[in-house]
Amino acid sequence: METKLLAIDEQPRIALPWGSFGLCMVAYLFGGTASTLMATYLPVALPQLLGETASADEIANTGAWVSAAFLYGWMIGGFLFGPLADQIGRVRALVLATGLCGGAMLATAFVPDVYVLIGLRALTGAGVGGILLVSTVYLSEVWSGPSRPVVLGVLATAFPVGIVATGGLASGFSNWRLAFNVGLIPIAVAILIGLLLPESASWQLGKNSRQGQKPNLFSPENKPNVISGSLIFGAVLIGLWGIFSWLPTWVQSLLPAGQSGQTERGIMMMLLGMGGIVGGIASGFLVRRIGPRYTLLFTFVGCILACAILFLSNRTFSPIIYSEVGLLSLFLGISQGSLSSYVPTLFDASIRATATGFCFNIGRLFTATAVLFVGALTTILGGIGNALVIFSAAFLIALSAIYLKSEPERRTGANE
Repeated sequence: METKLLAIDEQPRIALPWGSFGLCMVAYLFGGTASTLMATYLPVALPQLLGETASADEIANTGAWVSAAFLYGWMIGGFLFGPLADQIGRVRALVLATGLCGGAMLATAFVPDVYVLIGLRALTGAGVGGILLVSTVYLSEVWSGPSRPVVLGVLATAFPVGIVATGGLASGFSNWRLAFNVGLIPIAVAILIGLLLPESASWQLGKNSRQGQKPNLFSPENKPNVISGSLIFGAVLIGLWGIFSWLPTWVQSLLPAGQSGQTERGIMMMLLGMGGIVGGIASGFLVRRIGPRYTLLFTFVGCILACAILFLSNRTFSPIIYSEVGLLSLFLGISQGSLSSYVPTLFDASIRATATGFCFNIGRLFTATAVLFVGALTTILGGIGNALVIFSAAFLIALSAIYLKSEPERRTGANE
């Protein structure tokens, strides 16, 4: 039996082509596009769906529900696709997640009202949650040696590349319905993943070693890492999605009345994406150099300072905002790449997708709920910038949690 399992373990090392990494990158990329495309078009899409007579408060409240629905869907998708990937395999789960994301995006182009829009954003979020989780776990298992953190950091850059694509779509297409036809591409990618990707040997080994026993997510061995991973990632999400969901609206609020802001919002999303790309690439090298814990400590301090500068020093729009957004997105990109390397290593292969999905997505329950309160905070605090400052304080929680957490112990089941 041991000889047979070793032979299985060696197979993907030989068969794994760069095309496998490329398909995961493309799927991850469209996770970024699916996540931010509607946020960019909200200022024009909601008045069309609600009616031109809709008040600013009604648009803001509806926008909060649209953003929250996506995050709730993302959370549910992460919870569902983690156990699914542990049961049916990484590749088949990734096919389902990518197809769901693309199909829901394509259907968004034809929504008749805000209620259908909210439902489709939830389904899109579920697909994105599955893509980001399963592709991260898959590559952490099939990629060998010390280059793994770099590969996962580069994978994380695909998400901001998708955000850059969002900015390009927003700048090039004033018709938001036409832009959502881009969902055809992830549908095609899902088909290619199913046809071309080899299954993870670590998943096969874990499946054989379980022998019908269901791993316990909250066993004494797993519980501390589940709690710390959930707290750190959840806090980061609250800050990140409070900013990503409402930054275009914040930019619009700084512009003179009557100015469309299409160009400014498009450039802003591209800057978020480009900074994230550089940060994601840098994260892999930083993790190799100083380890995930010190990388994350550095990153969270940078996020706190960049948010304070951006949201406290600007009351009207000026070009300096572009450079400040770029700095913030750099730190956000480092955080996402570092967490992609950090969290999966906390768990054994037999439970890795389930546990990583739990850590990645339990925070989205609180994040989606918190995003609903941006509108109320805006009224209470006298501006959306002040509300976003409150959300960025979540990075203080992440900083404290990672400060109290030691370097992770490497688990078995991943190729070295």
